Amino acid sequence: MTLHFSVLASGSTGNAIYVENGEHSFLVDAGMSGKQMEALFNEIGRDIKNLSGLFVTHEHSDHIKGVGILARKYKLPVYANEKTWQAMDGLIGEIPVDQKFVFGMESVKTFGSLDIESFGVSHDAAEPMFYVFHQDGKKLVLVTDTGYVSDRMKGIISNADAYVFESNHDVQMLRMGRYPWNVKRRILSDVGHISNEDAAIAMSEVAGDNTKSFYLAHLSLDNNMKDLARMSVQQTLESRGILIGEQFNLYDTDPKKPTVLTAV
Repeated sequence: MTLHFSVLASGSTGNAIYVENGEHSFLVDAGMSGKQMEALFNEIGRDIKNLSGLFVTHEHSDHIKGVGILARKYKLPVYANEKTWQAMDGLIGEIPVDQKFVFGMESVKTFGSLDIESFGVSHDAAEPMFYVFHQDGKKLVLVTDTGYVSDRMKGIISNADAYVFESNHDVQMLRMGRYPWNVKRRILSDVGHISNEDAAIAMSEVAGDNTKSFYLAHLSLDNNMKDLARMSVQQTLESRGILIGEQFNLYDTDPKKPTVLTAV
């Protein structure tokens, strides 16, 4: 079986990633309205009612806005760790008990031939965690919403075939921008978001012989631009001896338009 994925939406206005293997299909986060999520699924030729489940990374609204409505409408199993479930209480409405599943930090759940591994990130949420999808020796890593990439994270996510990787902001744009200083300080902190340059440094340290692609994700609408992110990441990688197009490729994601459904 082959893993396929699409970054349905990525950015501060809403995040959602679709992953399938021919046997099961999953949504990671649903940070947009139910109607918007259904439209995104239509764009990639898939139907939400065929989903096997929904994984939540953390309780911030740009990741959970549509979780409750989709879970109730399509009777979806929802997976999150205990602290995230507690933090979502009152934010997503009631979800039937038989649709609520606890997915512990740094554990693995198996669905047929697909293993899904959770790992912690550094972000100002209750217990934020992201996921690695393992299928027949292939590895897809999803990691956004982290202030830095720790050595422990690098060990878990290294040498994946494909990455959806945060490249949130340009430091100068953020420093000079309109955000109040306390918000800037939060974004720049170890529990905020990772910059273009720091993302590239981390990419250079986790990429391996199997790595074919990085999708630059969760770009700030105010403090980044696709061309700037790609250029900054590429320059930093080149300064570390990695040439884009030779070792791996860079791809954009968008806050409103899904990426093409692609094999890992």
